[in-house]
Parts: sequence; C-alpha cells; structure tokens
Amino acid sequence: MICSASSPYRLVSVSTDKNKLDVAFIQQFLKDIYWAAGRTMEEVQITIDNSFCFGIYLNEKQIGFARVITDYVVFAYLMDVFISEEHRGKGYSSILINSIMTEPKLKEVKIWRLATSDAHFLYEKFGFTALGNPEKMMEKKVT
Repeated sequence: MICSASSPYRLVSVSTDKNKLDVAFIQQFLKDIYWAAGRTMEEVQITIDNSFCFGIYLNEKQIGFARVITDYVVFAYLMDVFISEEHRGKGYSSILINSIMTEPKLKEVKIWRLATSDAHFLYEKFGFTALGNPEKMMEKKVT
C-alpha cells in the first residue's frame, strides 16, 4: 500500500514496503521513548519482521513509523506509532493513522486496540475510545 499527498514544496507518502524502512532510524527513536526504552536493533528488527508495518516519508526520507499486529479479521493491535520530533505538529501523524485505518488488508478487522499515555486526542479522531470493559482485560508482563 502506498498513499501520497503533495504540495509544491514537499511530497508525503506512506508505504507498507518493509524494504523502505530505515531500521536504524526506528531503533534510534524507540530506544529512548517511554514505551520501548532500551529496545535493541535486533529486537526492533524482530518486531518489524513479525508485524504489518507502515513508514511515512517526507521527500523519500522516513519521518515516522507504526506497526500493526493482527490476524487480519478479528483483532489488530496498533503499536510503536511515532513521528520524529522535528516533524510533529504538521498533521503527519493523522496521515499515518488514516493510512493504517483505510488499508485494504485491514478492512475486515473488527476490534482494534492500542495503548497511549499522551495521544488520546489523535486516536479519538479515528474512533478509538476507552475500553468498554477494562475489568475483562488481563495482561502478563515478563521482565
């Protein structure tokens, strides 16, 4: 999947082609962010290999990333969504999330989930809400 938008000054595109991903760029960002602190290059590569990935590019240079873990029918979990610091506040995160939510391969997914500490406003624009029954959810953390 590729979608793009252009203006006289820049070309923005979103791609699911894993060959275009700048793994070093992704790892550099993730290693310092609260939800993925310390994630190694090897771990980042494993997550990419096992996820449906989206890169967002400005003039062919990667400026953001997101990945989806899914069975393509029942459930999808949106993870590792980010736009690099210097490109925030310009609508690129909305372009990225819109590309994910309109991706034809994901059109049958019935339940979407994600976790965020600080971007509720973004995801609410795409229909995400607080869990309806959080008491039914469980987790296991391995340290």
